[in-house]
Amino acid sequence: MEIKPGEIGHIIQLAIAPVFLLTGVGTNMLVLTNRLARIIDRTRLLEENIDEGVGRSDGRDALFRAEIDVLFQRARKINRAIFLSTTCALLICMVVAALFVTDALNLRLASVIAGMFVLAMVALTGSFIYLLREILLATEFMNSQQQQRYRSESSPDA
Repeated sequence: MEIKPGEIGHIIQLAIAPVFLLTGVGTNMLVLTNRLARIIDRTRLLEENIDEGVGRSDGRDALFRAEIDVLFQRARKINRAIFLSTTCALLICMVVAALFVTDALNLRLASVIAGMFVLAMVALTGSFIYLLREILLATEFMNSQQQQRYRSESSPDA
């Protein structure tokens, strides 16, 4: 089958919207990987403190361990979000490729392409939900730490 120059322009127009979406998904993945890197860095610092005995005499090592537990929970949520974002990106790539092949070969794959696009949106939504859950977990932990500090500062023993 021979593709005419005018048809190539039409094919490219069909693929533009998913490519812009792919850019957004890539930006989302950048945010997710940066959050994961910060979680890993903080976990390493706390583990080094525990290994070196920092905070053992004043009981802070228990606080370090509690924070590490929360960091692991956060990392699991971010990993799931990254998995879903990657799934979304792969599905979008498949949509773009299918748009080209369908138009170039005059195939009838509209329902398959629509299905892949819907799955991509479901994966992206799931990724955002896990990101939100991770943010809420981090905020909840920060609030609990602040309340503990406030109670210890305002107690008569302090």
